[in-house]
This record gives sequence, C-alpha cells and structure tokens, in this order.
Amino acid sequence: MPLPFKEHPLRHQAVAELHARNYEPLHAPERVSHLAAICGERGSGRNLRHLFRLLECYGLPIPDQIDQHYSAMLGDIGLLWERHTEFVTYTFTKHGAFIHPFAQPVLRELPEAWLRDMPGEVVTATSLALESRDMPERSQEELDSFFSGNPIIGSEVVGGAGRAWSDMRIHSDGYSRILVRDQGLSNSQAGRLVKRILELNAYRAMALIGLPIAREANVILSQGDRRLVAVAARMTEKEAAGSSAESELLDDLTTLASEIEAVAARTDSRFEASRAYYGVVQQRLEQLRQKRIEGLQTFTEFLEARLAPAVATCTSTSKRQQGLAERAARLTSLLRARVEVGLQEQNRSLLESMNQRAKLQLRLQETVEGLSVIAIGYYGVGLIGYLFKGIEGHGFPIDASYATGLSAPLVVLIAWLGLRRMKARLLEAEKHRG
Repeated sequence: MPLPFKEHPLRHQAVAELHARNYEPLHAPERVSHLAAICGERGSGRNLRHLFRLLECYGLPIPDQIDQHYSAMLGDIGLLWERHTEFVTYTFTKHGAFIHPFAQPVLRELPEAWLRDMPGEVVTATSLALESRDMPERSQEELDSFFSGNPIIGSEVVGGAGRAWSDMRIHSDGYSRILVRDQGLSNSQAGRLVKRILELNAYRAMALIGLPIAREANVILSQGDRRLVAVAARMTEKEAAGSSAESELLDDLTTLASEIEAVAARTDSRFEASRAYYGVVQQRLEQLRQKRIEGLQTFTEFLEARLAPAVATCTSTSKRQQGLAERAARLTSLLRARVEVGLQEQNRSLLESMNQRAKLQLRLQETVEGLSVIAIGYYGVGLIGYLFKGIEGHGFPIDASYATGLSAPLVVLIAWLGLRRMKARLLEAEKHRG
C-alpha cells in the first residue's frame, strides 16, 4: 500500500544504520576468534568475494546483497562479518565446554587456504573465551599461566555481572588473549559485552597505528624546522640581497614547503582517524561499566595511560606540521615581496634609462631634421640655380646668381614646412594604429 506522503530518499538507509552494528546473543561457554584486517576504503569488492568464497566452502548460498554486516552459521561455527570504513572484521564463535580457554582457537577449524588468502593486512587477531558461571573460579596461578606470566589487567564489567582479564599482548601463537567470566549475564548482555570488548581491542589497534607514523613525521619535521630557521637567518643577512641569492632562497623555501605539504598529505588523514578511533575506544570503555578487581589495573586505566599520550603525539604532530607549513608560507610571501620590490626597482631604473634614451634620440632626431632641412635646401637651391642659369642663357634679362640667392630662404622654408607636415602625418597615423 503506497504511503500518503513523500519519503526522503535516505529514510530507510538512516534507519538501517541503527542496526548495522548489531550483536549476536551468546551463551557461555563460548570460544571466539576475532580478526580485523585493514583493506582501505575501496576494498569492499574483494572482501565480499573472499566472504563468498568462505560461504562456498561450507555449501551456503551466496546472498544477493550485503550491506555493512552479514551473519551465518558455518556448521557449528557462528560467523559475523562487518565492514567498517577502512577495515573489515570477522568474528567466529563456537559454543561448547573447554579446559584451556586459548588452546584451540576457533580459527584453526577454518580452511587454511582461505585464511592465507585473506585480503588486506590483519591488525588484530584475538582469542576470547567466555566462561560459564558454573565453572570453578580461576586461581591467580591459572590466570598467570593463561597469559604466559605477563602482567594482567582486568575488571568487573556490566556492573559486576561479568569479569574480564587480558594482558593486551600478542602471544606465541599469534593471537591476543581475553578471558571473560559470566557471573550473571543474560545471553544478550553476553553478546553485547563480547562485541564491545572485541571492538575496543580493534579500535585500540587502529588508533595506535598513527603513532609510528607520527614519530617518522616528527623526524622529517625536525629537519624541516632546522632548514627553515637557516633560510630565515640567510634572509636577514645583507649579503643575501641580490637577485641570484634571493632566487636561490626562494627555490629552497619552495622545495621545503613542498616537502612539508607532502608529509601532511600522507599523515593528516591517519592522525584524524587515530583521534576518531580513540573517541570510540573511550566510548566502549564507558559502556563496559567497570568495577575494580583488587590488585589489577582496569582496562580504562591501562589504555588511557598508553593511548592518550599516543593520540596526543599524533595531534601535536598534526599541529606542528600545520604550523611549519604556515611559517614556510609566511617566509615565502616575505621573500616574494622582497623579490617583487627588487624587480620594481629594476623596472623603474630601466624605465628611467629608457626615458633618457628616448630624450637623447629625440634630440638626435631634431638635429638630423635640421641637417635634413639644410641638405634639402642646399640641393633645392642648386637645382633652382641651374634653372635660372638656363633661363639667363636663352637671353632672358635676369641675373641668375642674384635670383638664386633670393630663392634660397624660400627653398629652405618650404623644405622645413614639408618635413614638419610629413612628421605630423606619421605621428597621426601611429596614434590611430595604437
């Protein structure tokens, strides 16, 4: 039946997002294996193909469409696949009693070839065991043996309805280990608790990926800082003045600014992601509703003591490279301004020199014009003299020398007027062309 109103095109997607990170109810005892693999933001296609390959191994039908999560039963093994922004997670659960919680990870029951060909790079591989409340309490010696004698952290969770222990280390089998004890959890509470702990572990790892990158970037930024100080000192020296020296300084500054921007382009998104993941870790820690177990650090105390400085390092590195880029930009602007002022001075000197040359050329031109008038008048008077001599030779009563002398001023005047008129016409034509 059609709705009597017009729906927003994203209405159903917005509601579906509320259920995109759902949990699966669990009933102790359970063993859980969890993998988080970085695949990038464009790895959906190959990850889905890999998931379908696993379903084919167990003879399951291939779904027509998968959004951000998918669950299925691979025989007696439960599968939950989830797609995050830049990584995917696989959670495998198996119900049944166990003696040693980490002796037989559920992942060992999956096809080795499928695990070997998993796309991306695994950032967390975790074995989690959910013990029943009916099992005897674990002694401290047993807990120490489960975690290879490493310092253990732990706390009561869900307001005392459960307990959780871990050492947050990678053991010889390649897995991190988390032990959870049910002390009154419902199936839904157990599912939510396990999911939050596994997400906490995955987001913790993703947040810490930015720390080695920040350390590498700080080495480059320290070198860039020293180079920037050296360039600034050279700019203040008197011998740094001059077009060649300023061009060299400008080249150095441009190269340095490009290197800083390249570092920022490689790391900014990673640092932003680390801060975002750290926020999720803090949220998941709050949702655990922890209470202290006497003698143990809580998960919050342990992670805050290590995560907070790491994320602070990422944040400070991001601010440092931003500040260094701004300083380099300011110095570049100052140097460009100085170069432009120098060019303006050179242009002004050049224009003054051109003006002086133009004045000199004008004077020379006027001199040449005067000489031209004299030359034209000389030749004109000579021609008129020949004319008068011819007339005198034919018997006309005229004194050729006297007549030639009288005509000389008139010829010179005519030549001068003609040159002036020609010059005016040329200037007028040039004016119209301009």
